[in-house]
Amino acid sequence: MRIKAVGDRAVLAELGDSINESVNRRVMELNKIVRSSEQEGIMETVPAFCSLLVYYDPLVTDFSKVSRFLWNLSVSAPELREHSGALVEIPVCYGGSFGPDLAFVAKHGNLKEEEVIRIHSGRDYRIYMLGFLPGFPYLGGMDERIATPRLNVPRTLIPAGSVGIGGEQTGIYPMDSPGGWQLIGRTPLRLFDPQNGQKRLYEAGDTIRFVPISLREFEKISRTQEKR
Repeated sequence: MRIKAVGDRAVLAELGDSINESVNRRVMELNKIVRSSEQEGIMETVPAFCSLLVYYDPLVTDFSKVSRFLWNLSVSAPELREHSGALVEIPVCYGGSFGPDLAFVAKHGNLKEEEVIRIHSGRDYRIYMLGFLPGFPYLGGMDERIATPRLNVPRTLIPAGSVGIGGEQTGIYPMDSPGGWQLIGRTPLRLFDPQNGQKRLYEAGDTIRFVPISLREFEKISRTQEKR
């Protein structure tokens, strides 16, 4: 573990220098332990690909104490390699107006659109971190056959729930936003709602499974979401 100061009220614990599942699992387990420890002065944690950022109250504790706490955890907790999150199924209506770039992704990979859908929904994806937008999951494990470059000119508005591909990654836009990923579908689930403080459906360290649905199913689930 490498420990660095970030400003006057945060500590960055680096558990590796590459994006891989083993390192990320250790990060998520460390995050779980820190959050449940009730260590005096720790205010918030932000897990990422291979590091954990820990914010603390400088009026209660300091860099040395938080660093020592994190270092002791890394030495005394061999279970840091064992963390496994929840499996979350995300229904997706692929193609059409919801996936305007599906045809391009298929052409780029010399595939049929149906093959892209089958490949994309045919495996589970680990959430390595949340970022860019509240609830935007950076997912690992996408099949290289459907890897597609981002748009040369990003869109100014991508609807909430859009599922996209950006290079070798796939993800979901949880709210209306600009963006440059290739859009292949959309989920009717409301992934982020700042007005009522709705709890997110997933967290970093969880696993997402995309489930293809029809337009009729999309509309049915959408109506259910609106009533919440």
